[in-house]
Amino acid sequence: MKHQEVTISTTEMTSQIRDFGDSTEYKRDLGLIEAISIVISRIIGSGIFRTPAPIMALVGCTSLFGLVWVLGGIVTIFGAVVYAELAAMMPRSGGPYVYLKMAYHPFWAFLRGWAMFFVSETAAIAAVALIFGEYLKALWIIAFGHAFGQITLYLIALTTIWLLTIVNLFGVSLSGKIQNFFGAIKVVAVGGIIGASFTSWSTGSFSNFMNPLMPEAFNGSTFLAVGAALRYAFFAFSGWEGATYIAEEVKNPRRNLPLSLFIGIAGVMVLYMGANSAYLYQLTPAQIADSKWVATEAMKVALGATGGILISVAVMFNTFGNVSTQILCKARAWQAMARDGMFFKKFAVLSKKHKTPNNALIGQGLWATVLLTFAVTAANSYESIIDFFSATSTVFNLMVFAAIFVLRKKYPDVSRPYKAWLYPWSLIIVFVIYATFFVITLMTTLIPSLIGLGLTSLGSIYYYFYIYKSGIRVK
Repeated sequence: MKHQEVTISTTEMTSQIRDFGDSTEYKRDLGLIEAISIVISRIIGSGIFRTPAPIMALVGCTSLFGLVWVLGGIVTIFGAVVYAELAAMMPRSGGPYVYLKMAYHPFWAFLRGWAMFFVSETAAIAAVALIFGEYLKALWIIAFGHAFGQITLYLIALTTIWLLTIVNLFGVSLSGKIQNFFGAIKVVAVGGIIGASFTSWSTGSFSNFMNPLMPEAFNGSTFLAVGAALRYAFFAFSGWEGATYIAEEVKNPRRNLPLSLFIGIAGVMVLYMGANSAYLYQLTPAQIADSKWVATEAMKVALGATGGILISVAVMFNTFGNVSTQILCKARAWQAMARDGMFFKKFAVLSKKHKTPNNALIGQGLWATVLLTFAVTAANSYESIIDFFSATSTVFNLMVFAAIFVLRKKYPDVSRPYKAWLYPWSLIIVFVIYATFFVITLMTTLIPSLIGLGLTSLGSIYYYFYIYKSGIRVK
């Protein structure tokens, strides 16, 4: 077959953008409430219950600990401002993959999707499933006085991934109800930590906020520590773009997608600030840095063993729901790519009965299993997964953020129901912070970063032989 350029004309692109959201193979079963629940469920997973420990261990004082979380929230807000314009302009399932395809050459959209599958997104599924197992382990210790082994932890995480994969095979309506349920649980759980901590006056102490307040010295190492800690804060806030992956299943997406981003993120930011303050009120910075189960330890101090049990159960609900949301949203990206001829062909097929991307769901589960298997062999399984994909994710985040500028130049006449607030300053702020973060990530986690970037580069080989050489023309 003769090679054809893997692109379409600007006129065709413009027409395609205008048609986005008007027709779809999917069922539009998700309203604004479900979309907000998906945003909340995607964000509140393992991060707020697990990342305070490595963040505090890196920065070593309360002022920088708070700064890291504030910076993470600010960048998230400005990122959402950019995404809101893109989502309202192009309410098409697949999220960033669609935006990159329209802004640049289809190769970059493909490579982002390849990296999502083989490096970042399925790895995040494995990471959160591990935290579900870790908090079950904490519960086990409280109840029985001893911990179970690494193999048991692996089997629990593996069962979680596959149980929720199977649930998502039976339609988005069922999955949407599950998101509403777990979204509510997450809010109640984090709110419960805040309320229980600050009403337990006899166990908490505001002196924890001051000891130590500042680092021993401000130098290059301090700057690198903050940058490295941001890796975990960004992960805790990650997933806020989740609703954009299922845009074709959202009712009135041009209105509801931007609203779901802003409402969901605002709510989560308030909860995160409150939860971290609650941890500090009940635990010293040293205790936070040393604990994998910060929420459990804080509640054990505030309410005794019963409190530790209750919060462990709540965190398990949270992480379980987060894994479900990730599985639901991310499989739509693989299906969107395959629909365009840009990924494994079988991933494009939707279930005739449920209109769900079952092949993509199963393929996602298989690769998450592979990454989980490698992760459990590492000394710090959770941290090693985040270190593995942080640099790769940052590269493509930068490209998506820049897409708003490119698309305004390429398609100035296309309707934009929402325009980015404070543009171009909102874009400049988020771009500078992410670019700086990328450099620091390479400096502090070079080997895992190179592994992730190397796996991403392998996508170029697949693209050349199976897409470029085959003459596939993007739809």
